[in-house]
Amino acid sequence: MNMASHRNLYIEESAEFSKPVTQYTKSGSINIAYQVFGSGSIDLVYIPGWVSNIDWIWECPELVRFLRELGQITRVIIFDKRGTGLSDRVVELSTLEERMDDIRAVMDATDSQKAVLFGHSEGGCVSTLFAATYPNRVISLITFGIFAKRRYSPDYPWAPTDEERQKVYDMIEHHWGKGEMGLEKLVPSKTHDTKFMDWLSNYFRSGASPSAALVLTKMNTQVDIIDILGSINVPTLVMQRTHDIDVKIEEGRFISERIKGAVFVELDGNDHLFWVGNTEVILHRMKAFILDDKPAIKYEKQLLTIVVARILFVGDTYQNTTELIRKVVEQYRGRLIQNDRSTLIASFEGPSKAVHCSMDLMDGMRRVNAQLATGIHIWEVAIDETQSISGETKTFVKSILDKARPNQILVTQTVKYLLSGAGLKFTQQKSTFETISGDALPLFTVNDPNRSHSGVVDFPQHELPKKDSFFENVLQCIDEHLDNDTFNVEILSKHIGTSERRLQRKLKATTNKSPNQLISSVRLHRAKELILTNEYSISEIAFKVGFSSPSYFSEKFKKEFGISPSLLLSNKSLSSYIR
Repeated sequence: MNMASHRNLYIEESAEFSKPVTQYTKSGSINIAYQVFGSGSIDLVYIPGWVSNIDWIWECPELVRFLRELGQITRVIIFDKRGTGLSDRVVELSTLEERMDDIRAVMDATDSQKAVLFGHSEGGCVSTLFAATYPNRVISLITFGIFAKRRYSPDYPWAPTDEERQKVYDMIEHHWGKGEMGLEKLVPSKTHDTKFMDWLSNYFRSGASPSAALVLTKMNTQVDIIDILGSINVPTLVMQRTHDIDVKIEEGRFISERIKGAVFVELDGNDHLFWVGNTEVILHRMKAFILDDKPAIKYEKQLLTIVVARILFVGDTYQNTTELIRKVVEQYRGRLIQNDRSTLIASFEGPSKAVHCSMDLMDGMRRVNAQLATGIHIWEVAIDETQSISGETKTFVKSILDKARPNQILVTQTVKYLLSGAGLKFTQQKSTFETISGDALPLFTVNDPNRSHSGVVDFPQHELPKKDSFFENVLQCIDEHLDNDTFNVEILSKHIGTSERRLQRKLKATTNKSPNQLISSVRLHRAKELILTNEYSISEIAFKVGFSSPSYFSEKFKKEFGISPSLLLSNKSLSSYIR
């Protein structure tokens, strides 16, 4: 059955429901696509599994019915994670922290101050992290078919082995889009339903390219949220099917046992997708949990990443570094707790911000003949009205510094696991760190292999490193020169402050695109967004995104998406089908 006939069949079954309007919001420099629907007074944010496409969702009657039921009691907010679906595809490896920022960006864009989080499969990992980090923005947490890690270990024997994960990588690399994706194990009950299986294959293909799916899968293999489960305090419902082949029932039990007060529901069946099989039971459980009159709680604790550093001045030279430290920490949305001549303590909402801020601080301090010995740990902390951290927590994290050397950043295993996808290099140390509870955590030094360590970084006075990652700086630079048809690799490398060769190497490694291909791709994706707004003609859009010739723009657009801009302008319903 071809895509057109399949689409017509599904439209007939769900024609009475009008598909929500797709909108965009920025998370850093990344465009995140989202939709909002439903008539309930409670907000619910659905965090999808592996890959998604929020337009293609509405071609599946089973999923439409499920979401419409939720929409009767909630205002449902759905989105595509960065790198998938209708959100920006031109992204590097993304961390759980960045995806957590995407949830917050979508909630802010929809004026959702507090919401129920519903995480499916892989979406459960980022949902749990968000609930622990921002408990006062979460009403409750609901998960279905989630896992705590995706790599076998003796203490978590239900996860796939490296050999099993390699088979998944091989399938993506060689069979993505060829009908040999092995999706039957996700929905055994639908194996012989040709319409559904065609839809599911198209859903995954429209959700991610083979390279994007492979990058995301490899990132997931390294994720481990076990250490943060005990920091979740919001009401939690964990649902898992008894014979789910993809994620084992033991994983649901393991997770629920480590979340305080979590309700665990074991369901009959073997389907991994929640919108097939015994969906009425799932909906009943979810509705009862959502509508349960839970007392309003203002949580006094949240999960924070704590950075503690000793400041060591070389020789007798001392310079006041207070302002430099303050500005760098603020760039990464951190909060200073202590900042004096010898000690720096700061808290961050995620480990990636903490580590990259520490690297920038280390570079900046070299400039004033100073060194930092830095320790980083993620920890559930109580914050009082003065926004200071308790003495017990300070003592706890400071003890890491006993093992850190000058010009070294030392992180605990908990931090390392949450930095999967950050492109960082970790080296395990012989020493371990003993927590208050007596657990021994391995310690790792962390380095960025793409960062220059050839000498002192010469920042002009009062000028600080650009925020976030190298790749986001590249995207921001392209955005700022979007309408400049003379903008090229030479200009881009000068603005970023790197050589053309290094720019080429880094972009090829993270995006599999050359700088010229990336510039073109960003321009064309921005053009697609402008077309969907229906505010400009094709010629106007061509000039706005840096093409001096509308005909050449149309040629490049069709080559990128497989559809002409004029056809997309006249029929926006085709937006979910363009590649």
